[in-house]
Amino acid sequence: MAIKKRNKISAEFSMSSLTDIIFLLLIFFMLTSTLVKQNALNLKLPSSTSETIAPQSMGISIEKGGRFYLDGKRMSFGDIEKNVRSKIRGYSNPSNTSITIYAEENAEVKYVAKVMDLALRLNVSGVLATKPE
Repeated sequence: MAIKKRNKISAEFSMSSLTDIIFLLLIFFMLTSTLVKQNALNLKLPSSTSETIAPQSMGISIEKGGRFYLDGKRMSFGDIEKNVRSKIRGYSNPSNTSITIYAEENAEVKYVAKVMDLALRLNVSGVLATKPE
């Protein structure tokens, strides 16, 4: 004699409540992300208790308004990139070369980031010079 089970357990569940929750979470994150103001901090460049000790090959100075100087000569950023490339080619060991960045305290971080990106692209060390306190 075969005994049949009268109650079958269904392995299905309703997805409609799950999609409602996901939709509400999506709306929540979309609304809160528009309220966050990016780059809201006015960052000051660092100072330290010691001086920068690095084999200085060349120095790039940055003033507050975004004016660049390579070894004391005012240049545009494009000219600085060309001159730094030509100087690096002239060195016997380019991997040991470093660029020391002298940024004014109130200079914008984007200018410092441009010079650090230049050092990264040229595969040289970028050192941010600080003044002793």
